[in-house]
Amino acid sequence: MKIILTPIKEKETALFIEINQEAFQKGYEDYFGKCDDIIIPREDILQSLNANGAHAYLAYEGSEIVGGVCVNINKKTKINHLDILFVKVGVQSKGIGLKIWEEIEKMFPDTILWHTCTPYFDQRNIHFYVNKCKFHIVEFMNKYHKDSSCPDNFIGDHGEGMFEFEKLMK
Repeated sequence: MKIILTPIKEKETALFIEINQEAFQKGYEDYFGKCDDIIIPREDILQSLNANGAHAYLAYEGSEIVGGVCVNINKKTKINHLDILFVKVGVQSKGIGLKIWEEIEKMFPDTILWHTCTPYFDQRNIHFYVNKCKFHIVEFMNKYHKDSSCPDNFIGDHGEGMFEFEKLMK
């Protein structure tokens, strides 16, 4: 399987958001059950896409879109953040997420440290980051331990929390 990352064009932003929302909605609903609320609001995704240092890509296998990723690159410190990584609903559990991540690491070889986070309940994501991508859990944000970089809506209505991960590259 060959995954190609292509920078998203302005006209592809809505598609990136839609596929991202579907993927995260599925993960949430697999754990909590059907939910009428949109788990990741469009505005949150746009904030990542429009951030200073943002690089966003659609992931293709052949001509099919299979996922996407958005990273925030700090060329000065070389401490970078994985904001969004998703695999399209229907093609998960085939190694696509790992291939996307491996391509990101190749694209930004000067990175010293990667940061990312994921909700406490998403065992699939935790497994992916720790066991597949070799990140390490460094912090657990929750109602007892909040972090200014982790908005309250990511902590969860019931204080469920988010895991913060790091991957030291050099």
